[in-house]
Order: sequence, then structure tokens, then C-alpha cells
Amino acid sequence: MTGHGLLTGQVALVTGAGGGLGRGIALRLAAEGAKVALHCRTAVTSAEETAARIEESGGAAVVLAGADLTDEDACRDLVARAAEWGGGTLTALVNNAGVQPVQELPGMTAAEWRAVLDTNVTSVFACTQAAAERMRRNGGGSVTHIASVEARLPAPAHAHYCASKAAVVMHARSAALEYGPWGVRVNTVSPGLIDREGLAEDWPEGVARWRRATGRLGRPEDIGDACAWLASPLASWVTGHDLVVDGGASARPTW
Repeated sequence: MTGHGLLTGQVALVTGAGGGLGRGIALRLAAEGAKVALHCRTAVTSAEETAARIEESGGAAVVLAGADLTDEDACRDLVARAAEWGGGTLTALVNNAGVQPVQELPGMTAAEWRAVLDTNVTSVFACTQAAAERMRRNGGGSVTHIASVEARLPAPAHAHYCASKAAVVMHARSAALEYGPWGVRVNTVSPGLIDREGLAEDWPEGVARWRRATGRLGRPEDIGDACAWLASPLASWVTGHDLVVDGGASARPTW
């Protein structure tokens, strides 16, 4: 890993760091000098492999496994554990954990709707609240939510996911307003289609459309770059902003 030291001295917590996107974010934050706490619910082996890569490159990382982020107390405990590991300091939080199930709206149950909203939105609310309180004591910090281009561009069978990501974008703007006096900046990154193993086989027509529109699919490190920049002093006057990282797909006409 190579970087420019943009986050030297920072302590960052990345939720959902057991998946490919979370891994890319954690690696980029570490490459820029941050000590990184990696949260995962079940993908412990993957998170441990990421932590090992960071440590092999001379960085510092820890895996904090098991927290159910739909539980407010679990969110507070996770933030406290990350800060304790960081020597009492937490300067950056990336709310990446989330789910993206496929379910057509006419047959969706209220329980299915709530499961997505609790995982994707309530976790963001609770982790941000706990982190902002910590950051306030230390002179401020940065919070970044991972939203989606689907916050603005709905997709079939994704109504619950789209609604959750739209809520995440507005939560960030509201949090930027209310936590701003504490020195806490809050932004969102809205990825387009990010490549993963097996995606081309699972959704060949969609992958083909994205490649025609943008030339390639997004990579986890593309999102990691955006998160690293938002957490850095280079973005010290950026808050309440939704940074779209989609290769220009949303700039293309839809007719």
C-alpha cells in the first residue's frame, strides 16, 4: 500500500469491513496513514485477512467482530471499543455496513421493509451519534456514510434499499447541520455499480450496460479513495455533501 500520509495520526472505524467494499475502504484509509478498526458481523476471516494485509504493510489494524448494528447499544459499544483501541481517540467513521436484498414491492412484507431500514439507516444513526460524541471531546472528526446512486435512481425490486439510501443521504445532511458546531463533518459517498466476484455471471445484462456507459465497473478502491479524501484535511470545508462515484453513469441521459 502506498499513499500520501493524508490520514497520519487518525483512528478510523469502518463498519461492514468483511465485504469487498469495506475491505477496499479500510485498505485505502490505512494506506493514507490511519489506524483502522474493522467491524464485521460474521465475515471474520475476511476482515482478519484485511487486517493482516494492513499490518504487513506497516499499518495498524484491529478486527472488532460480532456487533449487530441494528441494536443501538451494540453500536455504542462498537464505537467505544474502537476508540479504546485507538488510545481514547476516534477521528473518522465510515458507515459502510448494509444489505441489498431483491424483493418486488407488491409482495414485500413490513418485516422485510423494516429489516432493510434497520440495517441500512438505524445503524447509521446510532453509530454516528456515538462517534460524534467521542469526536466532540477530541476537537472534531469526519463521518462518511456509504449511500448509493439508487438514492436518486430507483431500480426494480429495490424499493426498500433505495428508500434506505435516500434516508442515509438526508441523515448526513441533517447530521452535518447539527453536529457541525461540534467540529464533526458528515458526508455521503454514493457508489455506482462496484465489481465483485461473480457479478458478471449473476447480472450479465446489467454489467454490460454499465460497461457501455462508463467503460468499466467501479472498484472498491474507487470508493476508498473518496472516503480517504473526505476524512482528510483536504476536505476540511466539505460537509453535508453527497459525493457520487459512478464513472459518470448518472450524467448520461436516460431517454
